[in-house]
Amino acid sequence: ATIYMLTGISMGTILVTLSNSWMLAWLGLELNSFAILPLISKTKHPRSIEAATKYFLTQSTASCLILLASTINAWQTGTWSITQMPDKLPSMLMLIALAMKMGAAPMHLWLPEVMQGTTLLTALLVSTWQKVAPMVLIFTTSNHLPPNFVLMMGLLSTHLGGWGGMNQTHLRKIMAFSSISNMGWTMMTLTSEPKMSMMNIAVYILLTTPTFLLLARTSTKTLQDMTTMWTTSPSASTMLMLLLLSTAGLPPLTGFMPKLLILNELITQNLTSAAIITTMASLLSLVYYLRITYLTSLLNPPNSSTSTTKWRQNMNNLKMTQIVTPTAVMSTTALPTLYP
Repeated sequence: ATIYMLTGISMGTILVTLSNSWMLAWLGLELNSFAILPLISKTKHPRSIEAATKYFLTQSTASCLILLASTINAWQTGTWSITQMPDKLPSMLMLIALAMKMGAAPMHLWLPEVMQGTTLLTALLVSTWQKVAPMVLIFTTSNHLPPNFVLMMGLLSTHLGGWGGMNQTHLRKIMAFSSISNMGWTMMTLTSEPKMSMMNIAVYILLTTPTFLLLARTSTKTLQDMTTMWTTSPSASTMLMLLLLSTAGLPPLTGFMPKLLILNELITQNLTSAAIITTMASLLSLVYYLRITYLTSLLNPPNSSTSTTKWRQNMNNLKMTQIVTPTAVMSTTALPTLYP
């Protein structure tokens, strides 16, 4: 059954990517949303059922807004083409709907709750693959989007993503607020340099995938779990530390380059104040990344554990190792390849 659901999710995203009509794109988004619902509610726990319900309600609301915006646009222009949206009203409605689907502020409140209620691997899907389809549609319509509104949404996302994750102890919620913050960085250059925004989201997916896989492999769900990870898997602990610092955007790791290019583009567009505010907001995110890093690798000395703990259960998963290794290496050492 899981294979069928994953096929549906993949087909929905591919359909959106290849479509030139709003109706076909809407159909792909619906297929994508409905296919992931059984995966979210798979654990048969009240929290996962609640997460699936919240996901369904927010995605349905966003889909209704997409239909409304595309219908208004078709009424005004006489075409369902995605690339032709000259009027401000449908383009604004479409931006709000797609931002809701991605989990960008101020339509972000569903994302931490949904990710907290699911398994780590499903949370990985929600925070990475599920953003691809709406991001492709935003990229396609980027030349019609209102620049000031997009910039405000970007600034709001970076700040709310930073402040929201500050007081969290559950790693899935921290990663959710990290996702919101990163969506803010993506939206900062969406109207002026959309290809840079797409590169940023691609690097974010590259960074988040090994992070979630390592958390799932070591059964780590809270900050308290992080304090004992070193005793059971020093290599995974070290790699996770580097991945988190890379996501924070510290040089010389891979995650530094998209942030540098986005700040450079903002200054080129005479938006120096926005660049400064965004940089200050990234320091908020850095606080909780450094807190996790401190708990992971600097709190306890390396020693061997004599007790049988739950973190030893999944350590010999060869398939997961084959995915983690190349993505983790790319997430930390690919900085020179990204330099333009």
